[in-house]
Parts: sequence; structure tokens; C-alpha cells
Amino acid sequence: MKKVTALAVLAGVVIALTGCTDSDATDPSPGASGDLRKVRVAALPISETAALWGAIKAGIFREQGLDVEVVPAQGGAQAIPAMINGDIDFAIGQPFGPFRADLQNLGVVIIGNYASSYADGDDINAVVASAKSGITRPAQLAGRKVSVNSLGAAGDVTIMAAVEKDGGDPTEVKFVEVAFPDAPAQLAAGNIDAAWVTEPFITQMRKRGDVLVVAPYQATVPGLTTLTTITSSKLKDSDATLVADFSSAMKKTLTWANDPANQAGLRQAIKDNLELPDAVADSVRLPAFGWEIDRAGLEQLATLAQKYRVLDRQPDFDRLVQQQ
Repeated sequence: MKKVTALAVLAGVVIALTGCTDSDATDPSPGASGDLRKVRVAALPISETAALWGAIKAGIFREQGLDVEVVPAQGGAQAIPAMINGDIDFAIGQPFGPFRADLQNLGVVIIGNYASSYADGDDINAVVASAKSGITRPAQLAGRKVSVNSLGAAGDVTIMAAVEKDGGDPTEVKFVEVAFPDAPAQLAAGNIDAAWVTEPFITQMRKRGDVLVVAPYQATVPGLTTLTTITSSKLKDSDATLVADFSSAMKKTLTWANDPANQAGLRQAIKDNLELPDAVADSVRLPAFGWEIDRAGLEQLATLAQKYRVLDRQPDFDRLVQQQ
């Protein structure tokens, strides 16, 4: 059984419900004085969220009659209690939050994709090790301390699969929980041997001399979904119009994010919300954005999770996946 230790666990519901990274309320676009529905969306403070931030700035949600507030969260799983309680309406996060919620029959549904990894080329998440650790390949992660942003999720599952594929013992990896923004400092301090991170941290860490060990998604399930969009079945059933309007705006958002003509706005959203140097914000690798759910890939991920005893059984995908 794999060993896990929490280094950075946020207390209670891990969401700053009073904080916000962007909102249509600050956008002076036409229609600002009209009747807009307030919507709260939990999302990670990472570069992938640029699509959401940028679309808000571009007025895409306002055109759909929505005033969106983005609430910072460490991961989709941590956002679920607040969503069930009605404190937020939607969340964007890794698939394991909704996987576990379904196993507990908590009434959570995946209504759309958000972002996916790349089947080849540079990926948007990777395990990065300190140069002094001597780690250069996945098998060498066995027996070492490796951080992920959420324990028992896609990060450690795919890392274990990559370690086993490379001939190492996946049960010997010592996973610890560290939020993405804290991982570079934890690695530099020697508190961990390697970190699973997304952009912009991959670029930042490689520039300072850390070593890219493996892109675990590509090594196990190429093109795997990294982030999904979820809501409660209660909201879906009680306010189908809101869910439909939000879904329509999200589909437009992800199409907007993939358009080369909007790359300047996308990069500016990273600069505005993550306060990165221009050179970093302009060079980070962004994911493949898209709204259509890859159910087959999610089922493959859940199968790996059951193999490594991260899940004890499979979610009910007919109940969980409700493409809008």
C-alpha cells in the first residue's frame, strides 16, 4: 500500500469563499447594468484557469446573462463540500473529486470537460526532481518523497503507473500533499525529492535547473482529461436553465481559448491573475481546451485507480457523466 503524508492540507472546506480572482462585475462591457445572475465557480489558481479568467474579461459569460466570480480552490475535491452546500455553483478540477463523490452518492455530476493533456510533445503536467536528488527516470521515484496537489487523485495514480511501467515498485513511492504554488519552494528546501506540477511551475522549475523526470499522463493515458467541469445534481435538476446557460458559455469559453486570435488575451489573463513575469506567462504550455467529455479516458483512469487501491470500486459513469 502506498505511503501518504499531508504537508499542506487546508482546514475545513479548502476554498477562500470571500476571495475572488476575477469577476464579470468588474468588466465595463455592454450590458453591465442589465439583470445578471451571480454564479460562483471554484477553480485552481493555475495557468489552465486562464481560459476562464480571459473569457470573463472578454464578456462571454455576460453575453449569456451571467456574472461569474472565480473562487480559488486547491482542487476540485476540496470544492465539492461547498458546492453541495450551495456556497458555490460549479467547480473545475481533477476527475477524482467527482469520482469519489459518486462513490458516496453525493449527487455530483460532470457536465463538461475543461482541459486535457497532450498525447505527444511537451505536456502540461510533469514530475520535476531537484538536480541533487539524482532522479532522472520514473523507476527512481520508488522510495522517494514525491508531492502531488491532492492525494489519491490523477497525479499519484498516473505516477504509480509510470513507475511500474519503468520497472520500479509503485507501492514504494512516498506521496505527500503540497499545493502547486508551494511545490517549487518545498523542492528547493529539500523537503521533497520530486514534485508533480502543472504550468507555469514546470517552466519556472526547469529554468532554475530542476530535472523533468516524466510526464505521467503521456506515459499512461495519452491525452487524458486533466480538468472537468462539475456541478450538483440538485442544481442541475432544480435550475436547468442556469446549468444550460453556464454550459453554453463554457463551451464558447473553451472555443475562444483555442483560437490563436485570442492568445494575447489568454496570456494577459495569466499575468493579471498569477502575477507572473511576462517572459514566463508568455511561454508556459497551455492544455488542450475542450468541452466534450472523454468518457473512455475517464474510465481508464478509474481502472488504474482501482488497480492501485486509490479507489475501491468504479464510479457509476452513467450517473456521473451528464454532458451538457
